[in-house]
Amino acid sequence: MKNIFSLLLYGVFYVFICPSYAQEKISLRGKWHFQIDHSDLGVQQKWYSQKLNDEINLPGSMTAQNKGEEITLTTKWTGSIYDSSFYFSPALEKFRQPGNIHIPFWLTPLKYYTGAAWYQKEVVIPQNWTNKQITLFLERTHIETRVWVNSQEVGLQNSLVAPHIYDITSYLQKGKNNITIRVDNQIKEINVGPDSHSISDHTQGNWNGIIGKIALEALPKIHIDQISVFPDITNRKAIIKLAIKNRTGKKITTSISYSAESFNSTKKDKTKLIKKSLDVLETETYELQVPFSEGMLTWDEFDPALYNLKITLNSSFGKEEKVVQFGMRDFKVENKQFKINGRPVFLRGTLHNCEFPLTGYPSTDVEDWVKIYTKIKSFGLNHVRFHSWCPPEAAFIAADRVGLYLQPEAPSWPNHGPKIGLGQPVDQYLYDESERMVKHYGNYASFVMMSAGNEPAGNQVAYLNKYVDYWKAKDSRRVYTGMSVGGSWPVVPNAEFQVRGGLRGLQWNKMPETYSDFSAQLASFQVPFIAHENGQYCVFPNFEEISQYTGAYRAKNLEMFKQILTDNHMSDQAKDFLMASGKLQVLAYKHDIERILRTPDYCGFQLLGLQDFPGQGTALVGVLNAFWQEKGYVTADEYIKFSNETVPLTKFPKFVFSNSENLEVDVALFHSGRSALAHAILDWVIRDERGEIFSKGSFDPKTYPIANGIPVGKIKQSLQNTQKPTKYKLEVTVRGTSFINDWNFWVYPSTKEKTYSSVYYTTSWDEKAKKVLAEGGKVFLNAAGKVLKGKEVEMHFLPVFWNTSWFKMRPPHVTGMLIQHNHKAFADFPTSYHSDLQWWDIQQKAQVMNLEDFPQDFKPIVQPIDTWFLSRRLGLIFEAKVGNGKIVVSSADLQANMNGKPSSVQLYHSIMEYMESNAFDPKDTIRLEIIEDIFQTASRTKVSNYTHDSPDELKPNSNQNKVNE
Repeated sequence: MKNIFSLLLYGVFYVFICPSYAQEKISLRGKWHFQIDHSDLGVQQKWYSQKLNDEINLPGSMTAQNKGEEITLTTKWTGSIYDSSFYFSPALEKFRQPGNIHIPFWLTPLKYYTGAAWYQKEVVIPQNWTNKQITLFLERTHIETRVWVNSQEVGLQNSLVAPHIYDITSYLQKGKNNITIRVDNQIKEINVGPDSHSISDHTQGNWNGIIGKIALEALPKIHIDQISVFPDITNRKAIIKLAIKNRTGKKITTSISYSAESFNSTKKDKTKLIKKSLDVLETETYELQVPFSEGMLTWDEFDPALYNLKITLNSSFGKEEKVVQFGMRDFKVENKQFKINGRPVFLRGTLHNCEFPLTGYPSTDVEDWVKIYTKIKSFGLNHVRFHSWCPPEAAFIAADRVGLYLQPEAPSWPNHGPKIGLGQPVDQYLYDESERMVKHYGNYASFVMMSAGNEPAGNQVAYLNKYVDYWKAKDSRRVYTGMSVGGSWPVVPNAEFQVRGGLRGLQWNKMPETYSDFSAQLASFQVPFIAHENGQYCVFPNFEEISQYTGAYRAKNLEMFKQILTDNHMSDQAKDFLMASGKLQVLAYKHDIERILRTPDYCGFQLLGLQDFPGQGTALVGVLNAFWQEKGYVTADEYIKFSNETVPLTKFPKFVFSNSENLEVDVALFHSGRSALAHAILDWVIRDERGEIFSKGSFDPKTYPIANGIPVGKIKQSLQNTQKPTKYKLEVTVRGTSFINDWNFWVYPSTKEKTYSSVYYTTSWDEKAKKVLAEGGKVFLNAAGKVLKGKEVEMHFLPVFWNTSWFKMRPPHVTGMLIQHNHKAFADFPTSYHSDLQWWDIQQKAQVMNLEDFPQDFKPIVQPIDTWFLSRRLGLIFEAKVGNGKIVVSSADLQANMNGKPSSVQLYHSIMEYMESNAFDPKDTIRLEIIEDIFQTASRTKVSNYTHDSPDELKPNSNQNKVNE
């Protein structure tokens, strides 16, 4: 069915005017008079009666047109900062100089301004608009608007989710009219939270302007005010709630006709035309029905069939035609599952945090959103959560066409200042904004879920229980939760589904396996559970991305990190750090997602994220950059193996084996397709690195329902024929489909006692080691637990979480390792250039060495990749000539006999074999005192955040249901 739908890229909005009515609209895009109101005196000085002194283009923002104030160290940003080292650290002083200011927290706008700015335009009203209702339509303005027409104030509006629409009929005159708009982007009485993605500089930026459609529209005195479509697929009909407004002051008889017709599918369907006569007094709401035949088309991610509902209203005051896009679908919660049209559906999602690095504001163009959504679906996902913001209408139109399930949110992260449930203005505002979201976007099929925002403070349970109950009673077209929260927030019991942390992540503080799942923790929840912001695994910056910031923002943060790396003489390794850390990042996301997919009754995940988050200290958590582009270390075809509608799964007890063991691996299947997978055969094959088949097999045909972690069968294979250290890959496929997944595992021959007579192995920097080196001998120094220079750097196997700035240097501080994989020290230890699971027992919580005094071009054999805020030259294993001798130093604990650490033992033997051979000939000469200093002197680089406050996750009482101001 994939090919029968065409993605139409032209704009069809919530209600658009048909050609017969198109002339009743005047676009106001273009040049406007403009003036910045720095001192907020414009109202007092009656700027609405004066000609403004500058010009600007609308739609657009001040920032995008280089208007505002220069960036300085005293710029008052919108957003929390938990690491103030930029302002105080001596090491960063050069980045604080005028002309060289590099803000590290987020992208830097060309100019910045919060406050009032005035926009003014002269328009001519056509004569044939007499006796019409005339509205001013402002799509997506930021944040508050006040409007004057011909020096008379019309009103004030404040919405971050919907167009500001003003009825200006009574303020107009024939001929020329002067429209003045005051836009104020300050946080005022209504405070949604400084970190809300609807306003924060962490994401889109706190811009001032109007960035969508700007127009005057004329309507008959009797006109359609609202159309709401409620699909009923069980009874093959749609219920239409039609509101008609009558401004004449008397009852008027009207006639209407309506029908629905599919438009984006090769399968066609059209309902019969229905005509009715209606008597209208003031504003009346009528309930109509649109019956469908057996050819009715339904909407979902696989077959996103859509209809246009066309309604024509005739009266003595004129004819009006309106068209509404909708889909026949039913999205419900049943028995701890989400169901689309009666079929279970698993939500594989990512967050959208309003990252628009060229403009700083969200696109209102349908085609732009189609491109973003198409990229998201190419990575196997079917769901998007809009973290503490609601996108423009174009995003809903595109999602309907592409086939994605959306969770927009009221535009609030009511924390770090505001709180909910305490009578603050934000309480009512969230209801008002939710009403506007449903009014303007409620007919879109993709709008299947709604939340009041993100991670609140205050009397949240009582407030959110009422919020959910209100919406469940009012509108059944979608499902509702309170807010999307971390695992320490209190549960909102009335929520129809939970988006929570706590049931996410990897337990890689112990040996990696793929047996464990979240069943025990999930059992306490009786509604669908979605993993909140899971992932957040970091990758080193891609500095090649910097040149793409050619719009309203510059990547001064990335420029700063690049300079720090250069100052530490490692700029030539930037691309290698990106690739090596990227491979570990993908490995972590793969295992994180698979753990959820094998958990029965788990209902979805929301990644943070598929793409980078440019704020909150710079969170490089995406396999895509902020432009939704691949970074080079994983493709969509590779990623989709573990994130698709159908994913083969395996249950490895471990990933490193001895050849004296048998491989026993259970195979399972995740399936969330359009129907059960009938008579499916799963094939498996094990290959070595040369691609040669070690073993293969198949499982009997079976029909697999829509479910998680469905048992398939067991692979049993002797490993005794593996005579040398070998990396294998197990690949499982669903025959005749593109569904495939794979896992690396390693097999080492059983070790035998061996003496390495020419190498002095020691676990301390003792006098004998120095004597051996002085006499031209070889030393293997196991420095585990002895390192002082680098002791402050904590390395785990998992990479940096979110980033070390936002979380105040909470460990881990390392994001993977760069390995000289072709080095002869690894002749008996198969490895790639990056961390993989065989490195776990070597890398996990191993000490690292700070090589700050080593030669500038020195490169260790195994190099941990430091947080990019510091980019210290680190080492785990290095070799060097020292005096007359040669040495290998490892801060990882490598020994001949280590229970439960097979890789550490194997690497020990591989290095010792190398050191015994003639190939052991280090190219770098290092003074003995420099090596000795690693165990005697602390690092010169000191770290301080200079800020006492911290994110909620670092506060021990973040799980409190606070009720105090």
